[in-house]
Amino acid sequence: MPTHATFRRLALPVFALALLLQLPLALNPGYYSHDELQWAAFAQAGMPAGWTDPGAFQYRPLTFATWMALSRALFDTPMLFHAVLVAWGAANATLLALVGRGFGLAPRVAMAGALAFVLTPYAAYTHGWVGCIADLLWVSCALVLALAVQHLRAAWQAGLLAALLTGAGLLAKEAAFAIPPLLLVAAVFDGTRRREWTIAMLAAGVACALYLGLRVDSLLHAPRDGAQYALSPWNAPLRWFEYQVFAPIPPLLEAFTVLQRPVPVLVAAALWLALVAALWRACRRCAAVFLLGGVAALLPVLPLGASWNHYAYGFAAVACMAVAAAWPQATRGGRLAIGGFALLTCLHGAVVMARMHQVGRIQSVFSPALAAALAARPANATLALRLDRDAKPWVFQRLTHQIPSYAGVPIGTRVHLVDAAAPADYRITADGRLIALR
Repeated sequence: MPTHATFRRLALPVFALALLLQLPLALNPGYYSHDELQWAAFAQAGMPAGWTDPGAFQYRPLTFATWMALSRALFDTPMLFHAVLVAWGAANATLLALVGRGFGLAPRVAMAGALAFVLTPYAAYTHGWVGCIADLLWVSCALVLALAVQHLRAAWQAGLLAALLTGAGLLAKEAAFAIPPLLLVAAVFDGTRRREWTIAMLAAGVACALYLGLRVDSLLHAPRDGAQYALSPWNAPLRWFEYQVFAPIPPLLEAFTVLQRPVPVLVAAALWLALVAALWRACRRCAAVFLLGGVAALLPVLPLGASWNHYAYGFAAVACMAVAAAWPQATRGGRLAIGGFALLTCLHGAVVMARMHQVGRIQSVFSPALAAALAARPANATLALRLDRDAKPWVFQRLTHQIPSYAGVPIGTRVHLVDAAAPADYRITADGRLIALR
């Protein structure tokens, strides 16, 4: 395992700098979307995590148990809740740096790749939205496994650990099906420990096969909430393209909006091609890992009906380390292409952090005001809310969507957002305040 000196010179600086870079997320005074509010209500109601219900479409008991435990402890202190997730993300970045070092990268290169990772719009979104605990979990399992395989002496130990960690990852999210193909990429490109990677890949594959045997009918036929979960192999090329070009388009908050901006997409595609060309000229192995490892990390989510930032969390880890590895060997022109793409990607991550912080500020005002307005009315009374012209509809649609209760006040179907011309009880200001209209 990594030595004390490696921890002191690499792990601790990466962890500290990753925390610092993500300070806007840690200082968020509120929450981003409806599911954080939903699961806080579920936690307060004592809802089970669903360990014994493998027939559910989303069978993620490890995620749900973790989420509800954290919600019970920290929901009322959003900054502390976010600080825990940011620290978790910083720990994943630290593991990534150690894995990069294990593949032979210089400490500064591994550090650069890990810090670039936390500044991607994929990681910033994942670390800033409590609803992404599942992605934090499965990628943590994958990184711990990679680090262990690099240092374990016996192949059987790698196989056993791969089966256990892949199983844990699958209990967090089905995206952990990416672990065997990622191990295959490692086996192909790391000739020094090919046997260990291969044994780990086979053991992880067995864990996935057992899970799939138990769950295949549910995954294919169980009722699902939202068109984004509809599966089709024809979705794969489009999803892959969206994840590649989303990174260098800073104005976009979420990946599923990529194709709404055709001109920026064309520019981003040109930048991506320049990046791949620079990687290929600098280090063909790095370019291959960037492309094949990226596909491996995205494989379980490519057939889905929509792309989301957090679905590409593992992809961002692989891509950042592959690009960092190529940097020392790149030409001046290659570094210009790599640096330009990286700069836009990091700027995009900063924009995502700022906007998530902004939504959190709105939620910290709106949800308590909504609960107070409902508490002042009879239990079966409803509220009609009208948005001010400068208020963002999507923010308040999410913050009123299927919320069972907030601060002990039942919400459910008691709240309705109405058109500007319709009668309303309150209007919602852009910063989340409720102004009584009657």
